[in-house]
Amino acid sequence: MLSDFSAADAVARAALDRVFPAAQIVVLQAGQPRLSASYGWLDPEARRHPVADDTLFDLASVTKLFTVTAFMALVEAGRVGLDQPVQAVLPEFAGVRPIRPYEDPLAPGRWVQVAAEAAAEVDAGTVTFRHLLAHTSGLPAWRPLYREPTPDMARRMALDTFFSYPVGGRVVYSDIGLILLGLSVERLAGQPLDAAIARLVCEPLGLRHTRFLPIGRAADARAAAPACAATEVCRWRGRRIVGEVHDENAAGLGGVAGHAGLFSTAGDTARLGQMYLDGGQPVLRPSTVAEMTRLHAQDGDVRRGLGFALWSPDPEASGNAFGPAAFGHTGFTGTSLWIDPTRDLVVAVMTNRVYYGRDAAGILAFRVALHRAIVEAVDMR
Repeated sequence: MLSDFSAADAVARAALDRVFPAAQIVVLQAGQPRLSASYGWLDPEARRHPVADDTLFDLASVTKLFTVTAFMALVEAGRVGLDQPVQAVLPEFAGVRPIRPYEDPLAPGRWVQVAAEAAAEVDAGTVTFRHLLAHTSGLPAWRPLYREPTPDMARRMALDTFFSYPVGGRVVYSDIGLILLGLSVERLAGQPLDAAIARLVCEPLGLRHTRFLPIGRAADARAAAPACAATEVCRWRGRRIVGEVHDENAAGLGGVAGHAGLFSTAGDTARLGQMYLDGGQPVLRPSTVAEMTRLHAQDGDVRRGLGFALWSPDPEASGNAFGPAAFGHTGFTGTSLWIDPTRDLVVAVMTNRVYYGRDAAGILAFRVALHRAIVEAVDMR
C-alpha cells in the first residue's frame, strides 16, 4: 500500500507564495522514492519558469553536511583525528584569546553575549576537531567576514577571531567553526574545498546537480542562473541574488566555504541522506556514521552529534516529528535534510524562503507541519 501524501502536498501548497515562491520535496523510504514534488516559479511575479526537479537551490547551512562528510572521509583515511587540535592542521589558529560578545547577524548594531567577558581567556590550541563538529568550540556563532576587502582577509579574520565562551562550556552553533573545518579540509586534501567535496562526496554518490558557484566566475554564474531559485534582495550587494550564494560571509570568502555555498536539488540532497541511512556506503564506514549520530553535546533541548542536529524534544523543533534516533540539518535559505532510521526515512526539502525576507516564523512553522504530515502518511501505510 502506497502512502497518501495529500496532506503534505496541501501544507506545501498553502505555504507557496506566502512562505516561499519555489520548493522541492523528496521523500525516500527503504531507499525508494515515495514522494518527489516541485512547486512554484523561478519568476514568481510573472509566474514564469516553473520549478523542476533539476532546479538548483542555495543549500545555505546544509552545505555543512557535505563539508563534514568530506572531513570524516579524511579521518577514515588517517589524515587527521577527531581529538587532534585544530592548530595541528591550521597553525594560524593559535594563541590565547579573549572572550567577547559577537555581532548579531540578524540585528545590526547589537551584540550577543554568551559568557561573562571576565570568565577567562581561551587558548585556541585546546580546540579539537570534535569541538568544531559538536559546536562546543567556544567560537562565536558569527563574525562579519564579508566586510573584509578580500577573501584572504576574510579567512584571516576567521582564523584570528576572539572566543565567546570557554571551550566545551556550551553548545553554540558556529558558522566560524565550520569555516575553519572547510579550511582544514583544503589543507588535508591538498586541493580547494569545492574540488575536495566533489572528489570525496559528490562523485562517489553520483550527485550531478550539487556544486559551488564561485564568485567571479561570470560564465558559471550566467550558465547556472536560469536554473537557480532566486533568494532575497541583498542590502550589501544591492540586488536580488540569483546564481550566487546568499550568505554574505560565504560570498566574502569567494563563494566557496565550509559553512555555506553549495547549490543542489532535493533529489541530490536526499541521496546524501540515504548514504547515512545505509551506514555510510560508499563514502563512510558504519562505525563512523554511528559516531557522528550519537549524542556528543546537549544544551537544554539542543542535542548535537558530529555535524548533525539530533532529535529534539521541543515540539517546535523541525525534526521533532521524526523518531528519537533522527538526525539532520537545516539551512537559512529554507532548506533541510532529515534522516529517521526508525522509519527508514529520508526527507529533503528545498525552498527559497528568503525571497520574501529573513523573518523565520513562516519557515519554522512550515517545517513542523510538513514533517508531521509526512510522518503521518508514512505511519498510516
